[in-house]
Amino acid sequence: MTGFRKALLPAVIVCATFGVPSVAATDAERIAALEAQLAKQREMMAQQQRMMEKMDAELQQLKMASRAAVPVAATVPTAVKVPSADEGMAEPFGAPEQSSGEAPAVAASGASTAAKFTVKVYGFAMADAIYDFKHVAPDWADTLRVTTIPTQGGAYGNDGDFVFSVRQSRLGVSGGYGDDITYKLEGELFGVGSDQGQTTLRVRHAWATYKNFGMGQTWSNFMDIDIFPNTIDYWGPSGMVFYRNKQARYTFAIGEDDISVSLEQPDTALSVGEFRDVDNCDLPNPSPQCESVDSTAEQVYQAYNNVPDLALRYRDNGDFGHYQVAGIVRKLGFERLDNGAKDYEIGWGVNASAGLRTVGRDMLKLQLAYGEGIGNYMNDGGLDIAPDSVDITQAGAETVPILGISTYYDHYWNDQWSTSVGYSMIDLDTTDGQESTEFRRGQIAQINLLHYPAEHVMMGTEFIWGQREDISGNTGTDYRIQFSLKVDFDTGDLMR
Repeated sequence: MTGFRKALLPAVIVCATFGVPSVAATDAERIAALEAQLAKQREMMAQQQRMMEKMDAELQQLKMASRAAVPVAATVPTAVKVPSADEGMAEPFGAPEQSSGEAPAVAASGASTAAKFTVKVYGFAMADAIYDFKHVAPDWADTLRVTTIPTQGGAYGNDGDFVFSVRQSRLGVSGGYGDDITYKLEGELFGVGSDQGQTTLRVRHAWATYKNFGMGQTWSNFMDIDIFPNTIDYWGPSGMVFYRNKQARYTFAIGEDDISVSLEQPDTALSVGEFRDVDNCDLPNPSPQCESVDSTAEQVYQAYNNVPDLALRYRDNGDFGHYQVAGIVRKLGFERLDNGAKDYEIGWGVNASAGLRTVGRDMLKLQLAYGEGIGNYMNDGGLDIAPDSVDITQAGAETVPILGISTYYDHYWNDQWSTSVGYSMIDLDTTDGQESTEFRRGQIAQINLLHYPAEHVMMGTEFIWGQREDISGNTGTDYRIQFSLKVDFDTGDLMR
């Protein structure tokens, strides 16, 4: 009996494994059962084969890394190829190809570890329809910049001006390589400087970082972009510290907080004031060749900068939002082209700002900035140095004290509607040698209603009021209504 049981046991196992039906089953049922079981076994074998291939690939990679282990200095990453594709308004509506080869990152031990190159294309198309009840300088009709408001009636023609603009539209590309390397290249269509008034491409950001070190052009370390309000006028709060500058920066992380120090591009914003049209021969210590050179004081004096600005910032982040304190020291140099004389003044400033969460997504955004010779870093009306006397034989240079205030509240009614309301002011403590028509104080106030009818779409209306005051006391006021439509895009991080 025992032998019979031993002989029967394999048959029982086979029946249990393959699910052989009882003798009462038809041949068709047995065939179907066997086919189903066979398909199941094949799938299991395919899964095992894939696992074996994956394990083999990992094993080969480890062997190659072990054989290739060399000092870090001797390791040259593979070149990254990026194909062509086709980061002021400030970041709230933005703070922006190509295939690439994969270059291995080098670990501190000298071994090569896999790292992914990422690239993201982002930006938005934005159109503005503006009705200006007054009339600002024509090159700045697309935005209400308070320094462009005339203080003399009819300076730019009759009141009333209608403008269509697409100059806020933006395109950017950003990404990184592993955890230590990042980059950002971003442009927009709002021309300034020699291109003011033009719809033309200009660089906003060209910024690269390796670990805690960054270099290029981006937001100044002296400013806080996160307190820019959710408004649609391009230029924004006149009393806000707002400047994209070329710089080198190092950041020390302290948990969620950080301290950063930067050396930034210097640029003295100077005024020759009352002496603007004075002939160069009438200036103190004229050059022997002054009579053969027909020029004025405005053409003779220019900025001379041979030392970078130094900015230091501390930022605290938490559930409440954030606050930060930044300081800056500057050497404000200037020179005379006629006789080569040069001199400088020392500028300094402190900027305290905070973005405080209140109810839901609402945010209170505050800034108070004060300093002497920090006008170049202000959003509008900035002046660094000016003459300190109306007597040309006694006049020297003096830093201009500046106070900047900005306070805004961003309120979200729900997921589809929001409102931003606030006020900003810049005040210059002008010098004795400045002209009476020069800028002294600027104010701006805004309120809007914005609608988000679909993902990636924003449309809304904003009312803007601005006022300029000259040293003489003359004032000019402007107010306008702006309607904007914006559609943004973002490819997300594409990995190579």
